[in-house]
Amino acid sequence: MASIVDLLVQMRRAKGSDLHLAAGLEPRIRTSGHLEVVSGWPVLDDKAIRGLLREIADDQQWADYERTGDLDFTYGLEGVARFRSNFFRQEKGAGAVFRLVPEKIVPLEELKLPPVIAKFADIEQGLVLVTGPTGSGKSTTMAAILDRINATKAKHIVTIEDPVEFVHQNKMSVFSHREVGSHTKAFGPALRAAVRQDADIIVVGEMRDLETIALAIGAAEMGAVVFGTLHTNSAPKTIDRLIDAFPADQQPQVRTTLSESLAGVVAQQLVPNASGEGRTAVNEILLKTPGLPNLIREGKTQMIQSLMQAGRGLGMQLMDDALMKLVQEKRILAKDAYMKANNKSLFERLLA
Repeated sequence: MASIVDLLVQMRRAKGSDLHLAAGLEPRIRTSGHLEVVSGWPVLDDKAIRGLLREIADDQQWADYERTGDLDFTYGLEGVARFRSNFFRQEKGAGAVFRLVPEKIVPLEELKLPPVIAKFADIEQGLVLVTGPTGSGKSTTMAAILDRINATKAKHIVTIEDPVEFVHQNKMSVFSHREVGSHTKAFGPALRAAVRQDADIIVVGEMRDLETIALAIGAAEMGAVVFGTLHTNSAPKTIDRLIDAFPADQQPQVRTTLSESLAGVVAQQLVPNASGEGRTAVNEILLKTPGLPNLIREGKTQMIQSLMQAGRGLGMQLMDDALMKLVQEKRILAKDAYMKANNKSLFERLLA
C-alpha cells in the first residue's frame, strides 16, 4: 500500500485544504469546500488506517493516542507543506484529519481582505478576536496581521497554540512560539507566563475555556495586545460568548472589563466562488468606537449591529451586507450567501 506521505502530497497537488481518513471509507480530500474521494484508493479498514497514522507519529505521540483516543500535532514534509494533524477514534475504528498549513504566510494585500483589517496591526493595547467556524481561514487572517506587525514593528510576540500552525521568521519583531503539550502544559499557565515574559503581543490559538478567556481579557486590560480566536459567526455573538462563559455573579464586572479592553472583532466565513473554483473570505468587522464600551457595559449587544451600520464609513460592516455585496457583484451565488447569512430572509427573494 502507498504511504500517508503519498496522500499528503496528493492533497497538496490537488490544492486541497484537508485530508480525511476514516475506517470504512476511502480517503477523501476537501477541495473548494467539497469532500471528494481520492481516486485509486480503496476503502480502508481500521488496521490500514492505523498503519498509515503510525508512519508519522513518534513513540510518545502514538502512546498518547492509544491511551486517550485523540492526538493533535503538526507534521512537516520538507518541500511540501506543514499539516495540522488530528488523530481520533470513531465507530468503525481509527480516523484522522490533516489540515494543510501553508509554509508561506500570505500578506494581507494578497488575501484581498477589507483594508481596515490592516489597522489591527497598529493597535497598542486591547483584545482582538478573529472568529468563525472551523475551516473559515481564521488562522490565515491572523497570521497575515501578525506578519504585518513583524515587518513594521519591533515587538515581542508570544504565540500559544495547540498545535503551532504558522511559524513566523523573525523580522523586526521577535517571536516565541509555544505549543501546548510540548512547551507548556496548558493555555492558562502559558498565558500567565507570557505577562512575565515581557510580551507586547500575545496570540491565543483558541479561547476555549473560562480560564483562558479570563486571562486573555486580563492581559489586554494590563496593557498587552491579545489576539484570540473563537468559533462564533458574528461580532455580537462573540461578545455574548465571552460574557456567558462566566458565572452570572461575575458577568457585570466582566462586561466592564471587556468594554474597556475589546479593540475589535473580525468574523470570517469562506463562501464558494460563483465560478465553482476556490472560495472567497467574507468578513464582519467591529471596531472600537466611543459608543461601543457603553453598549457592552450595559449588556445591549443587540444594538451593536446598529452601531456597525452607522460606522460603515470607518470600515465596519455586517456579515449579511458583505454577502449581499458579493452576490450583487456576481462573485458568489445567492444560494451560497443564503446558507451563510445570519438574517436569511434578506436573501430569500434572490433564490427564485
